[in-house]
Amino acid sequence: MRIGEVLRLQVRDMDIGERKIHIYEGEKNCLGRVVYLSDDALMAIRLWIGKAEPKREYLFQGQRDKHLGYTQARNIFVRYIRAAGLQDKGYTIHSLRHTFASELLNAGMRLEYLQLLLGHRTIEITRRYARLTDKSRQEEYFRAMAIIEQGGIHGAY
Repeated sequence: MRIGEVLRLQVRDMDIGERKIHIYEGEKNCLGRVVYLSDDALMAIRLWIGKAEPKREYLFQGQRDKHLGYTQARNIFVRYIRAAGLQDKGYTIHSLRHTFASELLNAGMRLEYLQLLLGHRTIEITRRYARLTDKSRQEEYFRAMAIIEQGGIHGAY
């Protein structure tokens, strides 16, 4: 999710039982989509909701019943980056989105599905976001070569 989408996320937009979040209007392109919750994200959200006031509208509540603002979220992020000793690595809140995309791509997720999860209008934007590792390229090359060498391709070119 984009940081603005996370900050404006309302508790009612989450379906914990189905492990998904409904984004009815994307931040940049107004496209709606569904994103899913991994085991660790689900656990963190359950813990967070358990500690929060019961009648909150936003998952990350700010002052006066509004959502947490970007500056506040960035300050929290920077505090944790410093605590982890990573302040010189150039990490930003947005870099988490790129890492998410690259990790899923390198784990074998197809680019078309990744495009839908990220809420990109075009697959070209998704290609710029997600980076394949050398290891992923190597594994894919040898997987394809094994098919070719076993006579698995019978095309007339």
